Amino acid sequence: SKTYEYTVIDPDAATNEWEIDCYSRPVVINGKKLWEILVTDSAGSFRFRQELPSNQVNSKNVRQVVDDLIEISDTKPEIIRFFRGAMFNMLNIALSELAVTTRPSRCTLALATWLEERHQSVYPQMEGYNRNMVGSSAPSFLDVRTPIKLPDALRGEKYAFVALPVAEFMPGGGVNGESIGMGRLCALPSDVPGDAFVQGVVILSARAKALASWLAGTEVVTLTADLRKRILIMETDIDTEYLLARLNDQQRAEAAALEEGKDALKGLHFVCVQENDDSDPEGFWLLRQLPSNI
Repeated sequence: SKTYEYTVIDPDAATNEWEIDCYSRPVVINGKKLWEILVTDSAGSFRFRQELPSNQVNSKNVRQVVDDLIEISDTKPEIIRFFRGAMFNMLNIALSELAVTTRPSRCTLALATWLEERHQSVYPQMEGYNRNMVGSSAPSFLDVRTPIKLPDALRGEKYAFVALPVAEFMPGGGVNGESIGMGRLCALPSDVPGDAFVQGVVILSARAKALASWLAGTEVVTLTADLRKRILIMETDIDTEYLLARLNDQQRAEAAALEEGKDALKGLHFVCVQENDDSDPEGFWLLRQLPSNI
C-alpha cells in the first residue's frame, strides 16, 4: 500500500531544511512490525508520513518516497537531517543521489516533537501496540565513547555558567536572529513558562571568531556536564563528543545547575562564544537536548 498522509500546517513558515526518520514503531500488525517514514521541516511547517511493509524498507524505496515528496513540495529542501544512528547507512545511501546536502545530526527538534506526540497519543491507541518495544535513541549506559579533545586553536580560555530569562528568546526579547552572530536558535517548546531561566555556558576566548565559525560548521547538539568525571562535553552530529573543559569544585556546582535547568525546561540551554565580557557574541546557539525515548 502506497498510502501516505501529507499535511501542510503553515506554508509561510516553510524552510529548506528537512528532517527525516525511517524506523520501526512499537506496533505489530499481522505479526510484522510497523515501519514508518516521517518527514517534516525545521519549522514543522508540514508533516509527511508513509508506512512501509517491513520487507520493503531499503534505500531504493526510501529515496523514491523522498523524491516524490520533493516533487509535490513548494519549498524544496537543500539540507536533510536524520538523527538515528541505527539507520545511518541506509539513509545515507537513500539520500545520496538526491540534490540535497545530507546531515547526520540530532538537530532535528521538529521531528522529535512530532515523534514524542506520536509516542504519547498515537501509537498507544493503535491495535498491536507493545510498550515493551519502545526503544531508546540515547546512547546506552554501556556507552564507552571518549570525548575528543578540542583542537588547541579552538579552546576557550574561560568558561562562565550563566542564565538568561526565557523572555529574552521570545518575540521582542534581546536574543534574536540579529544578535546571535554565526549562531542558531532552536524553537522554544510551546509550554515553557516565560518567567523561567535558561541555563547556559559562555566561552570566552581571544579566538572567539575562529571557534564560532568552527561551531557553525558542525551540528552542535547539546552541552552536557558529566559531574562524576568533572568534565563539560559538547555533543555534535549523531554521536561525536568534544571535551570542552575540566571542572573545578565551583564549576562542578554550577554545572549541576546547568543540568537541573535542562531537566526543568525540556532540555533547553545555550552556548555563547565571545572574546570578553563586554564584546558581542561571535556566535550564540540556543540548544535543546533530544528526548531519549523516541
